[in-house]
Amino acid sequence: MVLQGKTAIVTGARQGIGEAVALSLAEAGADLVLVSRNIKIDDQVVRAVEFTGRRVLVRQVDVSRHDQVSEMVERTIETFGKVDILFNNAGISKPAMLWKMTEEQWDEVINVNLKGTFNCIQAVAKPMMFQKAGAIINVTSSAGLLGTVGQVNYTAAKGGVHALTKSAAKELARYGITVNVIAPMAETDMTKTIVTDPRFRDKYMERIPLGRFATPDEIGPVVVFLASDGARYITGQTICVDGGMVML
Repeated sequence: MVLQGKTAIVTGARQGIGEAVALSLAEAGADLVLVSRNIKIDDQVVRAVEFTGRRVLVRQVDVSRHDQVSEMVERTIETFGKVDILFNNAGISKPAMLWKMTEEQWDEVINVNLKGTFNCIQAVAKPMMFQKAGAIINVTSSAGLLGTVGQVNYTAAKGGVHALTKSAAKELARYGITVNVIAPMAETDMTKTIVTDPRFRDKYMERIPLGRFATPDEIGPVVVFLASDGARYITGQTICVDGGMVML
């Protein structure tokens, strides 16, 4: 198993891409810290990871809260002795047209998607710097790369994650830490309207050369690779897992 002996933190782990990636990391040999605002020890993802035989720590955390993130990383090190991998996946969407968007909608999306990503990177940076090794994988989207209608808050946040990844990669490279970002297009609760409503689905299908959305299970192997020693010379890169919709 390519991640045997590694410890991985997965935020937004309760469902969708986070759940699928957590299981992929566990199957690759990593012990898991499963993080979400509402996660419980009897949730499906927790049982699935435990079934692989990997050790698991469950933490209810609002990633926009610096104190909660710091405490989570401290508990991770207390439990496992180190942190090797961070999959920065926690995110929310609050769609509204620009002229209708409330300050609350803007702040909440920026705080979770962008500030939350920063909080988690900052919290794992010092222990990874001490180890002189680590892999951080963030999550952006096509909206953050190209823009989209009705989601200026989400677009700004995910665009910020894309830029944050580049700077963090340059700052942390000297310590042997890689920082990359994936841009997935998968069937999840967040993309449910796009996937099920023909008005949106047909437009997206025209833009995806492979002609379909990914399943969350197809995202996991990409993250496992970026977290593995096989990707230790890859940093600051944007990997679009979207059937060819965005070609950088």
